[in-house]
Amino acid sequence: MKKIGVLFGMENSFPGALVEHINARNLDGLHAEFVETGAVQLDEDPRYAVILDRISHDIPFYRAFLKHAALNGTIIVNNPFWWSADDKFFNYTLAAKLGVAVPPTVILPHKKHPEGTTDRSMRNLEYPLDWESVFAYVGEHGFMKPIDGGGWRDVHHIHSRDEFFRAYDQSHDLCMMYQKAVDFQEYFRCYVVGQRKVHIMPYDPRRPHAERYIQDPPAYSRKLLRRVEHDALALCRALGYDLNTVEFAVENGIPYAIDFMNPAPDADLHSVGQANFEWVVKEVADMLIAKAKAAPRLPELRCTAFLGAAPVAAKKSAKKKLVAKKPAKPSSQTQRQPEAEQV
Repeated sequence: MKKIGVLFGMENSFPGALVEHINARNLDGLHAEFVETGAVQLDEDPRYAVILDRISHDIPFYRAFLKHAALNGTIIVNNPFWWSADDKFFNYTLAAKLGVAVPPTVILPHKKHPEGTTDRSMRNLEYPLDWESVFAYVGEHGFMKPIDGGGWRDVHHIHSRDEFFRAYDQSHDLCMMYQKAVDFQEYFRCYVVGQRKVHIMPYDPRRPHAERYIQDPPAYSRKLLRRVEHDALALCRALGYDLNTVEFAVENGIPYAIDFMNPAPDADLHSVGQANFEWVVKEVADMLIAKAKAAPRLPELRCTAFLGAAPVAAKKSAKKKLVAKKPAKPSSQTQRQPEAEQV
């Protein structure tokens, strides 16, 4: 009997619904359950064909357990080796190489020396820092955020140089980025499942958390939605993530990729809404079942396996506007292959 395991933390609605959905299909030789583990021995055989990871980013023990399981034949969604190495600044660099629009972004040295280091540890760092070049590149309206943060933790909305330096002083030993603010007219959060299917969800990050998914969206340009779909797939395929959300802020018809390091994305019924919830439960179930049936065929786990295949596309001008022809609703599901070039 092959087992699909779901490893999760405080969330309630999605893990249970996913396990119930898979088991309700009564597939011969396949069973889904919540992962259970204790102390892990080096020679321990894997108990699961596939594990969906929803919590190891917060629990180092789980991350080590998943790496061990992967080396012993379990397929992990998402790849724990790459997830451990990924960061948001690398994501933006990769997006630019792929021709996906991203706002001007800089990485900043730690304001406070990381624990165990001194000024002698920073002898390769330019001093004084050229702040004028930072503001010339990004501007004075932007967001300061951690290189590997999530959930809006330690994020500062900047409107002036004074606000910038106050936020920088508060960052202590975190590694921060400063990114130009996008004056968006539309905003999308996209589920991407199996590097093949995209579900575009109108979203408003300015609203209270429980109200951010727009349930009755307006019509959008089909050309804009095609570009959002194309870019979301390009990013997740390059990063090797089988479950991710990609966020786009749209200014003057250009979708800027804002956040796409979400390998354990929000899937709670009460925040995403019934229709979005049902879509992600079904599609993730389909993906996990397919992977379980293919096990023990393992993917290449080295980072170079997918990063080396990422095409280096010429950057598109961020000033080029998309012209709407016919309005369209966001697609609830799409399985098209991406176009050869960004539209």
